[in-house]
Amino acid sequence: MRTFSKLPSLFYGTAWKKERTAELVERAILYGFQGIDTACQPKHYHEAGVGHALLRIKQRREALFIQTKFTPVSGQDPATIPYDPFAPIRDQVVQSVQTSLSNLNTDYLDALLLHSPLPTHAQTLEAWEALEELHQQGIIHRLGISNCYELHELKLIFNDVAIKPSVLQNRFYAQTGYDEEIRGWCREKNIHYQGFWTLTANQHLLNHPVLQHLASLHRVTVEQLFYRFLTQQQIIPLIGTCSDRHMQEDLAIFNFAFADDEIRQIHALLG
Repeated sequence: MRTFSKLPSLFYGTAWKKERTAELVERAILYGFQGIDTACQPKHYHEAGVGHALLRIKQRREALFIQTKFTPVSGQDPATIPYDPFAPIRDQVVQSVQTSLSNLNTDYLDALLLHSPLPTHAQTLEAWEALEELHQQGIIHRLGISNCYELHELKLIFNDVAIKPSVLQNRFYAQTGYDEEIRGWCREKNIHYQGFWTLTANQHLLNHPVLQHLASLHRVTVEQLFYRFLTQQQIIPLIGTCSDRHMQEDLAIFNFAFADDEIRQIHALLG
């Protein structure tokens, strides 16, 4: 069984795809996406649709990086919670992971993220300890957390757990200062930073004359330009496009690179 030494540079995000999930994931993989992000959260993800795509394609499982999440009760639709919400948190995590394995037609997960910290630090640690047990059994290869925007909270989790998080997935937007301080700390601790909402929340940047000029200079779309900038900043973008053309364009971003002064121009726009 292959374990990825590092995460793929791009992930295909499957939120809000509903009944189109299977066909879109299948196309994304056929075009070349290796990383697939989903969650055991029927409210926003059709995790079983990802699994249907994995059954249909001929790609070897070990050639893909499949990442899903445990979503606490507060993030679930009460009518579709995929585990017993009245069970102890440890059992909720185990049940959620078992559901994910069944949905995804796999016997291991490349990464499992807490979809968010739980209401108390003690509850977060209880959930994390359950993930650590599953990691030790070989069911989960990497542990991580999502929607954690306070550095002191991330440090507290990091310091109090035995198996350290190796992934942080956050919304990448101006409201949090683009997580600059958090991203710097993550680099020090070898935590891979994944960004979602990278286009939706940053239309003001995509429309900026600096990005428009650089995109023209490199003969790429402004979206390609921004994604390439993120990867050169050690940010792994989650890409949720439903367009075949955009899938192919996004995978082609590694065909060009920026000069140092161009990086500085774009970075200055992040404020």
